[in-house]
Amino acid sequence: MAKIKLSDIPTYPPEDLDKGEYKSITRKYAERIGELHTMMAADGKHSLLVVFQGMDASGKDGAVRDVFKDCLPTVMSAHSFKKPTEEEFAHDFLWRCHKIAPQKGRSKIFIRSHYEDVLIQRVHQWIDEDRVAMRMDAINNWENLLQADNNTTVLKFYLHLSYDQQKIELQQRIDERDKNFKHNDGDWEERKHWDRYMECYEDVLNTCNVIPWHIIPVDKRWYRSYLVAKTVLETMESWNLEYPALPEQAD
Repeated sequence: MAKIKLSDIPTYPPEDLDKGEYKSITRKYAERIGELHTMMAADGKHSLLVVFQGMDASGKDGAVRDVFKDCLPTVMSAHSFKKPTEEEFAHDFLWRCHKIAPQKGRSKIFIRSHYEDVLIQRVHQWIDEDRVAMRMDAINNWENLLQADNNTTVLKFYLHLSYDQQKIELQQRIDERDKNFKHNDGDWEERKHWDRYMECYEDVLNTCNVIPWHIIPVDKRWYRSYLVAKTVLETMESWNLEYPALPEQAD
């Protein structure tokens, strides 16, 4: 497998794509994803864990909104990872993730995830490289456990944002009233470490790949949503889900 180099991967869609057409396709995909999630709950044999990782302003919340808007809240839920609580710090780094992993018949979305513990902590040198390697190995084993022992499909999306577009998105959070609530001075501070983040992300993408990553260009948000929806839909369609029949109808 060729080593992933983020600088070689575009953050924009191909020039010949029609925005309106692909937004329409995404809406149809989202509707079908909602139907399949209900079937998944009724079937009770599969679970889905969707992981979104990316730099600040890479569009994680927007991807969730566009792709899963037609899913029943009793079937899917999202969890946004923040700084660990004191209780979480007192456990191993995967403890807070494992306890909210999806049960059969449900899907869970991680907005950021267990990968924060080998990204931000590594960038700021809060953990040493030996611990980074140990944690990456543990992540591979944990994701494989979910898949092999609980029939949980893990879909991992790296939202690939350009340095220039991030500045535009962060500035909009200052300039546009309806986006002010997203503004955080700390995002600008983290931006100063961009090159180091890219190094650490590349290491994650190339090392934590027992379950492969989907690298999604996000400088144009409509294309991001289309690619994520397409991947989720194709994955769920491959399960050949059916509504279970009543016992007397099973024959």
